[in-house]
Amino acid sequence: MNYYKESYYTNRELSWLDFNYRVLDEARDKDNPLLERVRFLGITQSNLDEFFTVRVASLRKLMSVNYTKPDPAGLTAADQVSAISDKAHEMVKRQYNTLNRSLLPLLEQHAIHLLSMADLNEEQHAFVKNYFDDELYPALTPMADDSSRPFPFIGNNTLNIALRIYKNGDKKDRKFATVQVPDVFPRVVVLPGAPNQFILIEEIIKAFVGSLFINYTVKETSCYRVMRDLDLDVAEEDTSDLLKEVQKQLKMRERGKVMRLEVEKSMSKHQRTRLAKALGINESALYVINGPLNLTFLSKLVKAVQGHEDLNYPKYHAYYPEKYRERSIFDLIKDHDILMQYPYDDFKPVVDFIHEAAEDEDVLAIKMTLYRVSADSPIIKYLGQAAQNGKQVTVLVEVKARFDEENNVHWAKKLEEMGCHVIYGLIGLKTHCKLALVVRRENEGIKRYMHMGTGNYNDVTAHFYTDMGLFTADTDMGIDASNIFNMLSGYSEPPYFHKLHISPDGIRDFINEKLDDEIAIAKAGQPAVVKMKMNSLSDPQIISKLYEASHAGVKIQLIIRGICCLRTGIKGISDNIEVHSIIGRLLEHSRIYYFSNDGEPQIYLSSADMMTRNLNRRVELLFPLLQPEISHRAMTIFETMWADTVKTRILQPDNTYARVDGRGLEVLDSQAEFIREAEQAVKADHGDTTPTSNAHQFIPMMSPKNEPDASDLDREDD
Repeated sequence: MNYYKESYYTNRELSWLDFNYRVLDEARDKDNPLLERVRFLGITQSNLDEFFTVRVASLRKLMSVNYTKPDPAGLTAADQVSAISDKAHEMVKRQYNTLNRSLLPLLEQHAIHLLSMADLNEEQHAFVKNYFDDELYPALTPMADDSSRPFPFIGNNTLNIALRIYKNGDKKDRKFATVQVPDVFPRVVVLPGAPNQFILIEEIIKAFVGSLFINYTVKETSCYRVMRDLDLDVAEEDTSDLLKEVQKQLKMRERGKVMRLEVEKSMSKHQRTRLAKALGINESALYVINGPLNLTFLSKLVKAVQGHEDLNYPKYHAYYPEKYRERSIFDLIKDHDILMQYPYDDFKPVVDFIHEAAEDEDVLAIKMTLYRVSADSPIIKYLGQAAQNGKQVTVLVEVKARFDEENNVHWAKKLEEMGCHVIYGLIGLKTHCKLALVVRRENEGIKRYMHMGTGNYNDVTAHFYTDMGLFTADTDMGIDASNIFNMLSGYSEPPYFHKLHISPDGIRDFINEKLDDEIAIAKAGQPAVVKMKMNSLSDPQIISKLYEASHAGVKIQLIIRGICCLRTGIKGISDNIEVHSIIGRLLEHSRIYYFSNDGEPQIYLSSADMMTRNLNRRVELLFPLLQPEISHRAMTIFETMWADTVKTRILQPDNTYARVDGRGLEVLDSQAEFIREAEQAVKADHGDTTPTSNAHQFIPMMSPKNEPDASDLDREDD
């Protein structure tokens, strides 16, 4: 049977846009706290920006070389760009309808006001005038646009003001200019007087920008913004120094081609045409915006609001068991494997693992992979401390981690300065696995301790990405981990692995083998079940194997947050497959793979999604949960998410997503349930005394930076 028919597949990019619509639904959901709805709207903007700078940019490159091969859904690159344009324009319209018709009026009901110049009272007007004269004016640079001074370069994601002016007394002498809004100043300006009154910096500049053009009258001011191609194009096979090549590409990236031009609705048609021509874009790349450009400012607005705790998600306490304070973490791991689910379990034990290893006299070596770390990472600090204490420290820092390249280059150099041996990733592959290995000398001999995870070693994102991690001292997995690091740092090619599975190739082969086993079980008339949770499913071969399993009678449950190119409800093909997507206050990031295995269930965690890049072009890790209590807990976590009736959307046969029909069902928000369980565990450890040191506030899908905001929220690269 042919499982590769085009009608069986959804285009990857259109599926991603559907995901962003689900995020937008959270901004429109009246059951969410108001300020969280505002944050969600900002997140849809940053998601869309990254989509254009990477995915749309890649498609346009294919078009530029006349690449006409269709994707599995039968769409060429040109077809996809056209469909994306239609869907993205509609999304922008809904974003601003949500802002203007719903969120801003609701904020005003709570005395939170985003004002225009016309709304200011006398005191506020004097304040912004002084702010312009004293702070903004010296930093502004007017750029003329005429025959002798050509249109200036406009940087990616910068906010700019286009002006039409004429010389006093001569209205026919029209001139054009542009002024960049300096990004060194806060975009949201807090006004004096009553609390929670704000104005955007561009409104202030537009009001007084005439002072930059002496003897001229300003006829028109309107904002615009461009998004450029930011895809890093490192020709690895041609470079002997990957670090230098990445640094070179970082400098070049900012001058990529324009993918999208946003202009204020108030901009005249003549000015729009002039800008489009100057920036080299066609009409489909022009977006006319009914409101402030770049909605990521909304996260800054929310941060600036005083009071109104009731309009945010309540704070919670991650669970940090007392035993971690009382015993060595190595003793705990030696006793029993430890499964952790972040952010409900505190990430601190992972940091403690490296910290204790750095100070432990019996530790000989630490080996670790780093894909994304925070801007002030304690793990980096302790790795450096370990090297200075005489440990052998080897760290693979993936300098090609998209949009974290600059941060990772910085940390790679810092680690080297502290005495660590640093590997800058592998030529032709990204190292995306999450693996830490500690080698320790004990009375019984050399012992290996490991942490393996589904998410990054990032102490900041660990507060709002849901991930899982395993501590283990399993001997076979320890040998496998050593072999993996030998492969990464040298030329080792072990013939097999005992219990771990790695990509390229290994994870794909393993998943196919497990699916074949379930197919055989189903054909023998026995119950066969597959359950998977991942961020994205787009690999055609894996999808075809899932279709084959469904056709054979295997019951398949998939929890997929984002891209899903598989289609449900195809008679005889996918009618045994159900797909859920959970979009909530936290970003679902863990990867779980379960196989019923003829009554002896097996469950695995992984850093890998079922995407071609993860299976073919990444170093990824898939690892088993072997101890019964551990695997039982992992399956309980999956089942709780599968039973979610609040934040789940179910993929329909018509390729839309619908919320769960909750009639007759228990109301269950899986993320809220995990929070409740964590709070109960905290109270059980502390009695009536609730700790405050590990209190966190939920910030939905936030940034991996030290100060989370609505940028870089849902990394395509993860």
